[in-house]
Amino acid sequence: MKRPMTKEGYRKLQEELERLKKIERPKNIQDIAEARAHGDLSENAEYAAAKERQSFIAGRIMDIEYKIATAEIIDTSALISDKVVFGATVALFDLFKGETKKYTIVGEDEVDLKNGKISLNSPVGRALIGSKVGEVVKIKAPAGDREYEIQGISFGE
Repeated sequence: MKRPMTKEGYRKLQEELERLKKIERPKNIQDIAEARAHGDLSENAEYAAAKERQSFIAGRIMDIEYKIATAEIIDTSALISDKVVFGATVALFDLFKGETKKYTIVGEDEVDLKNGKISLNSPVGRALIGSKVGEVVKIKAPAGDREYEIQGISFGE
């Protein structure tokens, strides 16, 4: 199964993978060697922590390698659509609160709520996909139902 991902999201995963392999894993190997030199491993908290970190790093590397292998990179700067699609930045007017919000629809591994990046598979993302400017979209969210008017759709921001 392919996972939609922006070029930026793909680049960030590659950077994290490189950092884990070239910096974190070698440092962890060194930490294990130092802890091992302290003697009795059965009561060595540093050794236990380093081994636990080793397991985390190995798991994260496998996870990232899978995500990279199954990524479908979508160049959002080349998209043109009058409907909300993956990679679109959508300007919404919250009819309940009377405020404007902006969300960019991204892959699950790129979500960053502080910067307005929401998952394609989130309740808001699913509700927005396929909608056009001027439409009112009802979104069922954990915080309660909301209605938003789509004020604009843009790409490549």
